[in-house]
Amino acid sequence: MSATHSVTLLTRAGCGMCTVALTQLREICADFGLEPATVDVDEAAATDPTLRAEFGDRLPVVLLDGREHSYFDVDESRLRADLSR
Repeated sequence: MSATHSVTLLTRAGCGMCTVALTQLREICADFGLEPATVDVDEAAATDPTLRAEFGDRLPVVLLDGREHSYFDVDESRLRADLSR
């Protein structure tokens, strides 16, 4: 198992699904020695409006190594497989 991957959750304040996704991500990532990062798209919009423009309507979004991996739900089996690579 390698800690060479990065996992980021795009979220926003008050998003219940985002809270559930973050809990899932923390459990999955812990098995790989990773801590998922979070980015609030509304806060980030102050300096980078592209995140909110691209992902704001379908949060939460999981990014693996900076690329979209899944949204709304964490695709646990796929994420575990991809983190194993």
